[in-house]
Amino acid sequence: MSTVTVYLRPGCHLCEQAIAELGPLLADFAATLATVDIETDDDLHRRYLERIPVIALDGQELYDFHLDAGDLRRRLAAAGTE
Repeated sequence: MSTVTVYLRPGCHLCEQAIAELGPLLADFAATLATVDIETDDDLHRRYLERIPVIALDGQELYDFHLDAGDLRRRLAAAGTE
C-alpha cells in the first residue's frame, strides 16, 4: 500500500486545496494519506516553509506548491495500488 504524505502548516490555503484534491484521487486507489505539520519540528519548518505544500509518494518528494493529480494518478497506477 502506498502512502501520500503532505507537508503543511495550519492556515495554508494551498495545503488545504491539495488535501481536498487528494481526497477523491486516493479514494480510487489503495493508498493512504499522511499529513505532517512542519511547525512541530524546527528542521521541517526550515526545510519546507517556502515550498509548502510538499507532496511525497512513499517518501519521494514529487510536488511543491501544487499537486499534479494526473501525474500522481499515473504513479499510483504504476505502483499497482488500484
